[in-house]
Amino acid sequence: MQKQRIDFGSFAIPLLSVAVALFFGGILVYIQNINPITAYTALFTTAFGSWDGIATTLAKATPLILSGLAVAIGLRAGLFNIGAQGQLISGALASAWAGYALDLPTLIHIPVAILFGAFFGALVGFIAGALKAYRGVHEVITTIMLNSIVIALADFLASRPFKEPDQPLTRTPEIQESARIPDFLGLPFGFFIAVAIAYGMWWFLGNTTSGFRIETVGKNKNAAWYAGMPVKLTVVMAMVAGGAIAGIAGAIETQSIVGRFEPAFNAGLGFDGITVALLARANPLGVIPAAILIGGMRASGSTMQFEAGVAPELVDLLLAMILFFVTAPLLARLLRKKESGVSLTSGWGN
Repeated sequence: MQKQRIDFGSFAIPLLSVAVALFFGGILVYIQNINPITAYTALFTTAFGSWDGIATTLAKATPLILSGLAVAIGLRAGLFNIGAQGQLISGALASAWAGYALDLPTLIHIPVAILFGAFFGALVGFIAGALKAYRGVHEVITTIMLNSIVIALADFLASRPFKEPDQPLTRTPEIQESARIPDFLGLPFGFFIAVAIAYGMWWFLGNTTSGFRIETVGKNKNAAWYAGMPVKLTVVMAMVAGGAIAGIAGAIETQSIVGRFEPAFNAGLGFDGITVALLARANPLGVIPAAILIGGMRASGSTMQFEAGVAPELVDLLLAMILFFVTAPLLARLLRKKESGVSLTSGWGN
């Protein structure tokens, strides 16, 4: 069995992509008659220049680590799971219900609520995985459809049976204190849970039989089938694992940050996970710094707007450029291989 190792050379493209995106972003800032150094100083000082800033950045990064892992494990299996948003929302709503409806001691209530989130996130992932493995339905199509279904269903449940009484807003009741995830030394404890899951996935992919199967199916599905590996089961397992991790992201966001389910507070977290996974080149450990970078940008975007006068859309534009530059070399390589008639595999292990 191959040993998982950290290939530091594979981080060259993501680092270069961030640098190029910041360069072009600086040009756009300069066009607004604003000093780019002033804008970026406000951005990174707010995100990493104080303990409170670091705490806010890590809180923003926590769901991004987990949603990035949800996408990354799919990529390692040759799947493009863009349904992390729906899986995250499903987990957030399930965790909120468990948080306010169940009356349990703290040491039991917190993990039970997280498990509720993981289960319902995995359920959404299972639907997409089963349709892919046994009916041949492309996972991009099913996860897009499931995103819409889950979002609509969650809005309905939060505005009807799960709605907080005598409250005009669409939201559930506040979770009990026994279900809240506490901070650790002023930092969100959920961040350490996310880091532990990232390390666990890295170890799992490189040191277990199931992880080896996922890697093999992602690199060459036909070779995996010829070697006697359960390809269909592996596809389903990868999607279920990704859904569970995204569900945990929603649960931690509910139990640590929001305190209840409110649809607006979870908007975009799953989609940002796609950027995180691609920036990390689907490396579970690389997801951590990628999420911290994007979390810091999200946490300090408003400060950059007020202190430097930068347009509020700049952070979204920077993220879009990072995503473009990190994927452009991959797309170019795929196009060159197609033109030369070379057969392609879909793995992201390298």
